Amino acid sequence: MKITAIRLDRMRLPLDPPFRAAWDPVPRERFDATLVRVETDEGVTGYGSGDTMDGFEAYQELFIGRDPLRVARHVAVIETIGFHAGRYWPLEAALWDIVGQVAGLPVSVLFGGAGRSMRAYASFGELKSPSERAQAALSARAEGFAAVKIRVGREDVASGLAAVRATREAVGDDMDIMVDLNQWWRMAGDVSPALDLAAVRRIAAELAELGVLWLEEPLPGGDLAGMRSLREQTGIRVAGGEMARTMPELLGALEAGALDVVQPDVVLAVGMLRARTVADVARGGHRWFTPHTWTNGLGLLANLHVAAGVGAGPYLEFPYDPPGWTPARRDFFLAAPLLADAGGYLTVPDRPGLGAQIDDEAVARWTRESR
Repeated sequence: MKITAIRLDRMRLPLDPPFRAAWDPVPRERFDATLVRVETDEGVTGYGSGDTMDGFEAYQELFIGRDPLRVARHVAVIETIGFHAGRYWPLEAALWDIVGQVAGLPVSVLFGGAGRSMRAYASFGELKSPSERAQAALSARAEGFAAVKIRVGREDVASGLAAVRATREAVGDDMDIMVDLNQWWRMAGDVSPALDLAAVRRIAAELAELGVLWLEEPLPGGDLAGMRSLREQTGIRVAGGEMARTMPELLGALEAGALDVVQPDVVLAVGMLRARTVADVARGGHRWFTPHTWTNGLGLLANLHVAAGVGAGPYLEFPYDPPGWTPARRDFFLAAPLLADAGGYLTVPDRPGLGAQIDDEAVARWTRESR
C-alpha cells in the first residue's frame, strides 16, 4: 500500500455569538478546523484533524509514495518537522485510521483494547459568574456528567474561586470538580504576567479545602519545581502537559515529580504513538493519564481511542459549555456530534479505524481553502 495524496480541507465556522474562551484575551468569532485526508492506492482513506496544519504543504512529499502502515517511521518524520514548523499530528491520526481499517479493528484495540467507553467530564471553557457556573454544573449533572472543570482567570481570581465555591455548594460532595488556571502556555501575543508561586499556593490550598480533584496548569510549563512544591505542600493533584512539544518534555515533568495527571492532546502535542508511551510511564508511576481534547469532534475521537485503549482515567475531557460551546459547534463537519450517554460515558465507535463519519456537505460549505 502506498500513500498517493494528502489532502487538506481548511474550514472556518462563524461563531455568532462569539465563544469567549477563558485562555484567549480575544473573543472567538470563528472556529477554524482542518480535515486531513490520506489517500492510498488501494482505495483506503484515513481522516484526521486537530492542529490546523498550516505550512504542511512544504513537507508532504516526505510521506507521498510511502507505506501508510509504517506509522513509527512517519511519527519520527513528524517529530523532525516539528522542530522547524507546526504540530502535524492530525496526519498520524489519519494514518492510524488507515491501519485500523486495514486490520478491521477500532484503533482503540490496536492501542491495547483496555476498554470500550470512558466516563466524560464536562469541560467548561468560559469565565462565568458564580451563579451561572453553579447552574451549569447542575445542568451537566442532570445530563449524566459526574464531573466538571471550571476555569479560573488570573485577572480575577476572586470571582473564579467564588464560582468554584458556589458550584461545590450547589452539587454537594457527590460530583468531582477540577480547576484550570491555564498558565502552562499562552496564546500568541499574550504577555500578561502569570500568577506567581506564592499566589498559586494560596489558591491551591483553598481549592484543596473544597475537595477539588485536580488543579490544571497552575504555573508556566517550565516551572517544574514550583508544581512539585504545590503537590507536596498543599496535597492537591497537579495536572498539565496538554500542549507539550515533545515526549521528553512530558517524561521530564513526570520524573521531576511535577505532575499527578498528564494530559497530552494526541492531535496537538506529541501524537498518538508517543502518548501511549507517556501513558505507560505515568500509570507505571501511579499517576493518571487523561488527555486534553479541546480541538474538534475528530480530535476528540482520536483522543478517545488512545485513552480507552490504554485504560486512561478516571475521566476523559468533553468540551462542553453551552450556549457558547456546544457539540454542534465543536463537531460541525461530522455527520453527527459525539455525545455522552445518559450515564455520562463516551463509547468508542465499533467501526474499523477511528470510526469517523464525515459530513461532506458541511466540509464543502465551510471550506475556505483546499490543497
